[in-house]
Amino acid sequence: MGEQRYQAVMAVLSGGRTVTEVARDGDVSRQTVHAWLARSERAGMEGMGDRSHRPTHCPHQMPALIEVRVLEMRRHKPFWGPRRLVLELARKGVTPTPSASAIYRCLLRAGVIQPVPRRWRREDWKRWERGAAMELWQLDVVGGFHLADGTTAKALTGLDDHSRFCVAACLMHRERTSKVCEGFSVALRKYGVPDQVLTDNGKVFTGRFAQPPVEVLFDRICRENGIEHLLTQPRSPTTTGKIERFHKTLRLELDTRQVFKDITTAQEAVDEWVAYYNAERPHRSLDDGTPASRFKAGTTQVREPERTGDDWVSRKVTSNGIVCVGYQKVNVGQRNAGSACDILVRDGLLQFWVGSQLVKTEARTTKGVIRKKNAEGQAPRR
Repeated sequence: MGEQRYQAVMAVLSGGRTVTEVARDGDVSRQTVHAWLARSERAGMEGMGDRSHRPTHCPHQMPALIEVRVLEMRRHKPFWGPRRLVLELARKGVTPTPSASAIYRCLLRAGVIQPVPRRWRREDWKRWERGAAMELWQLDVVGGFHLADGTTAKALTGLDDHSRFCVAACLMHRERTSKVCEGFSVALRKYGVPDQVLTDNGKVFTGRFAQPPVEVLFDRICRENGIEHLLTQPRSPTTTGKIERFHKTLRLELDTRQVFKDITTAQEAVDEWVAYYNAERPHRSLDDGTPASRFKAGTTQVREPERTGDDWVSRKVTSNGIVCVGYQKVNVGQRNAGSACDILVRDGLLQFWVGSQLVKTEARTTKGVIRKKNAEGQAPRR
């Protein structure tokens, strides 16, 4: 096309031909030939090449000051998308507030994001969720919290199905039954007892698939509190999709790639983010409301296990945190020194309870009858 313009202009200027003749031979209008001549006068023959048809200005484009503000917010929070940026601009009182599509185009112009084809949601699509809070909790264990000593920590996480409220986020060095049940018990005491809990088939959650099947401590806590324990189908992570999506948000916004000084520091960071997530962060599935706005704690109080019967014995924790049961010494922590400790002896396991807290679970390594030591004057003080 650029070659045609050049030849047409040269035919008029140097060849002595008329505009009408050149237009007829080139199968264009006379107005087009006149436009080419005017363009050659302004820019010379170098300006006869193809040019963009994009307008030189766009009256309805986002103002430059708002665009700079959007890009600055995106730089500080690279995981914020157009919808979240619109909400934050509205919160800050920016008027007129641009639309999500306008911010999407702004991010494209700046090269911050790559264009992606839009995925249209099916008309018959319906979000699956319980009708009220405390009907169902989804629980899972997620790893990937890096510590300065080179190890990693895992977290027991729990989410209320209706409100997306985080009820549990407890870190532990290893995925152990005692730590998982301790975090679950803390959530029950803090928020009440849900009607159901949904977990995967991990050994810390259930022993139904063991050979032979056994009742693990998590199942026992559910049974004693009247909680129906639901399990996912094998290799079906979408069943617990809400807690899996929560893990993605946790990794992204907390930035679990960072290295924490120790597990205490990591727990403090997780607690701070969870408080923000529950009370301040808008949730798209809640029509941009917060989980706390839809969550209401239950009224049913957690039932602590009965400490009577042939399976229970009592001991006093020594000054260095040791409890001796049937010639087996177990360290339950020096912080519990002098406290009364109730031990449940069942199925080759020892469960150590101090007050209402399960502090440790250990496999029994000795055999024989364990003395009660509950005679008058021998029971530990509480």
